[in-house]
Amino acid sequence: MCDTMVALGNSTKDGHVIFAKNSDRQPNEPLLMLDIPRQQHAPGSQVHCTYISVDQVRETYRVLLFKPSWMWGAEMGANEFGLNIGNEAVFTKVRQGPNSLLGMDLVRLALERCKTSTEALHLMTDLLAKHGQGGNCGYEKRFVYHNSFLIADRNSAWVLETAGPYWAAQKVHDVRAISNRLSIGRDFDLAHPELVDYAVSKKWCRNANDFDFARCYSNHLVTRFSGSQSRQGACSLRLHQEKGQITVETMMEILRSHEQKLGHQGPFRRSSLGSVCMHGGGLVGDHTTGSYIASLSSTLDTYWVTGSSTPCISVFKPYWMTENEILFDREQGEALHYWLFREEFHRLVLQNKVDNLDNHLRQGADLERKALDQAASLGAEAEPGKLNAIMAEFWQVEEKLVQTTVEESRWNQGNMKGSPYFRHYWKKQTKKLGF
Repeated sequence: MCDTMVALGNSTKDGHVIFAKNSDRQPNEPLLMLDIPRQQHAPGSQVHCTYISVDQVRETYRVLLFKPSWMWGAEMGANEFGLNIGNEAVFTKVRQGPNSLLGMDLVRLALERCKTSTEALHLMTDLLAKHGQGGNCGYEKRFVYHNSFLIADRNSAWVLETAGPYWAAQKVHDVRAISNRLSIGRDFDLAHPELVDYAVSKKWCRNANDFDFARCYSNHLVTRFSGSQSRQGACSLRLHQEKGQITVETMMEILRSHEQKLGHQGPFRRSSLGSVCMHGGGLVGDHTTGSYIASLSSTLDTYWVTGSSTPCISVFKPYWMTENEILFDREQGEALHYWLFREEFHRLVLQNKVDNLDNHLRQGADLERKALDQAASLGAEAEPGKLNAIMAEFWQVEEKLVQTTVEESRWNQGNMKGSPYFRHYWKKQTKKLGF
């Protein structure tokens, strides 16, 4: 379960394209941040994705990935040319195929090989036609689905929605939010050549005049229980309300937002499938394991990342794709530790062991505000050395903040709130992580 948004330059306050995504997955599944350099590959070589191998290209571009620790592909990410892609699970009437490419594999393959949103759209549909999609996407339990994508570059964006081998694509003109549901109806710009005929043959619609992609291809029952309608509606409403004035801060607020019905209880006493900042603990639903925002311009692309779950208690830090030692280029080790350490903080909050949570959040908000101000003050030709200094400062201060709070709280007595099921769920999950 996820939510992804984009606002093109005609809808933002500073004229930049702003892309944002929460990755909602099983709560114990680490989401690793990786910055992988441009690489050369031998002619005729192959790359092994999560389940299958595909032909490799001679050169792959530098990519910033946010990926589940156990799979090859990525939930979201960017490349050195400002191309950004986010993936969504969608639930359709088309039967699942055998192990092949996952939606996350398609994200990474396109980021490694494409420069623009249109180029990525065509590559992803070509790969889908050649290899298909299918395979378990779950970490600790089986979970299968088809995929939709929001694809954006510094000038344009596309929505690509799939159902097995079938797909439809729609060009974005101002703002757009997607979630765990098909949303393209009759008004698509490109589509699989057999998209309509297949739906008619299955009697999902009477004829071509009756065709609506989302209505014909959706598994409406599973889609309804995904909570996607309320989340997508909340994102879309906010984007349209603020069209012309959308900022990075707007996206941060949306990614941290909770559904109103939580009320005074808050998100640490019950699950919240309908919240963009999703909290696990119910019979269905996932947990937000990572959050990401990209501000794209012709002169400088700035990325804002938490590197942690639960954005409502996390700090967004600036990242630039300079030559730096901030992020990691290896799958495990430091990248895994980075996420797990911040996840320990989240579990301490759940257990009500953090006595100074308000103070921690206040310091985090102040740090984030200072980083936003510094990023806004940068000139068009910001020197890499200056960018590296800004990153080093804010990443180190955030690390110290989390470290201090965790060390002060680790041995406190706590009393988890919520229903017996909620408490049992999180105690079981936390025990599995070894905290």
